[in-house]
Amino acid sequence: MGQDQTKQQIEKGLHLYQSNRTDKALRVWMRVLEKSADPAGRFRVLGCLITAHAEMGRYKDMLKFAVVQIDTARELEDPDYLTESYLNLARSNEKLCEFQKTISYCKTCLNMQGTTVSLQLNGQVSLSMGNAFLGLSIFQKALECFEKALRYAHNNDDKMLECRVCCSLGNFYAQIKDYEKALFFPCKAAELVNDYGTGWSLKYRAMSQYHMAVAYRKLGRLADAMDCCEESMKIALQHGDRPLQALCLLCFADIHRSRKDVQTAFPRYDSSMSIMTEIGNRLGLIQVLLGVTKCWMIQKELDKALESIEKAQELAEGLGNKLGLLKLHCLCERIYRTKGQQRELRDHVVKFHECVEEMELYCGMCGESIGEKNNQLQALPCSHFFHLKCLQTDGTRGCPNCRRLSVKPGYV
Repeated sequence: MGQDQTKQQIEKGLHLYQSNRTDKALRVWMRVLEKSADPAGRFRVLGCLITAHAEMGRYKDMLKFAVVQIDTARELEDPDYLTESYLNLARSNEKLCEFQKTISYCKTCLNMQGTTVSLQLNGQVSLSMGNAFLGLSIFQKALECFEKALRYAHNNDDKMLECRVCCSLGNFYAQIKDYEKALFFPCKAAELVNDYGTGWSLKYRAMSQYHMAVAYRKLGRLADAMDCCEESMKIALQHGDRPLQALCLLCFADIHRSRKDVQTAFPRYDSSMSIMTEIGNRLGLIQVLLGVTKCWMIQKELDKALESIEKAQELAEGLGNKLGLLKLHCLCERIYRTKGQQRELRDHVVKFHECVEEMELYCGMCGESIGEKNNQLQALPCSHFFHLKCLQTDGTRGCPNCRRLSVKPGYV
C-alpha cells in the first residue's frame, strides 16, 4: 500500500469513526497497519487507533499501540514524532492509573528538543502530568502542571486544550472541596464548547457536563446535577464511551445516595464498578467503593462498610492515592467510634493526621485543615493554596509554606 492509498484509507477510517461505525473504522485502520509501507502513514494510523481505544476504554490495547508507535517514531528519526509517541505512552499509563510511569514519560517528552510541533504538545504533556500528580494526591505539583497547560493553551490559542484543562481543574477543586471553583471551571469548559466547538467531538460537551454534575451534587443542587449527568450519559451511550458511562453511573449513584435513596444507588454503583473493573480504572473503583461504604453506613451495616473499605484501601495503597486513604481513615474513625472500639479508633485518627501532613492539606496561615469542608481557596504563584479569607484578612509578603521550606535547621 503506497503513501496516497494509505492516506485515503486513514481518511476513510476517520469518516467511519466519526459516523459511530467504530468497528468498521478499526478494521480499515488495522488493514492499513498490516499493509502500508509508509512509516509516516503507519505513525498516523497508530495515533487513530490509540485515540479510538482510549475512548472505548480499551486501555491495555491503547498502551500496546503506543509502544508500537514509539518504534515507528524511531524509524522516522524525527523528534516531533518521538515526542508525540511518548505523550501517547504517558496517556496510556495515565488511563491505567500507572501514575509514576506517566510522570516519567511526560518528563521524557519535556526534555526532548523538537520543533514548534513538539512545543505545541507541551500543553498536553503538562495536562497529563497534572492528572497523574492529582491521582497521587500531590496537589501543589498537580496545580502547577494545570496552570502551565493553561498558559500553553492561551499562548497557542488552543481552545480544545483549554477545555480539557478546565475539566481537570474542576476535578482538582472538587477533591480539595472548593466547590465554587469546582463548578466554575467545567462551566467555563461548557462555554468554550458552545463558542468554539461546532466541529469538535461531542465528548468535550459530555466531559464538561459530567464535571458540572459532580460539582452541582457536592453543592447540594441535586436536580441540576441529575440534568447534567443525564446529558453526559446520553452522549456517552451514543458514542460507546465506556469510561464516561462508568463515571456517569457513579455520579447517578452518588446523587441517589445524597437523597438517602440507597436502594436506587446500589445497582448504579454495581454497574459502574463492573465497567471500571473491565477498563482498569482503579482510581474510579476507589470512588465507587467509597460510595458503597457510605451507603452501608446509612443502613447501619457497619461490618459490610468495613469490607468495602478494606477493598478500597488495597487499591489506594497500590496506586499511592493518598486522598483516598485519608477518606478511608476518616470513615473508619466514624465506624469505630460508633462501635466503641477505642484502639482501632485511635489508630485511624493518627493515620488520618499523617495523611493530612503528608499532603500538606492545611492552611499555612490559620493552620486549619483544607478539604474537610467546602471552603473558598486561593493559590499563590508558587501553587501553594490557602483559605481565601486568610489571605484577605492577613495579606502576605510571600508564601509562608515556601518560607518554612527554605529555613535550614540550625545547630544547638
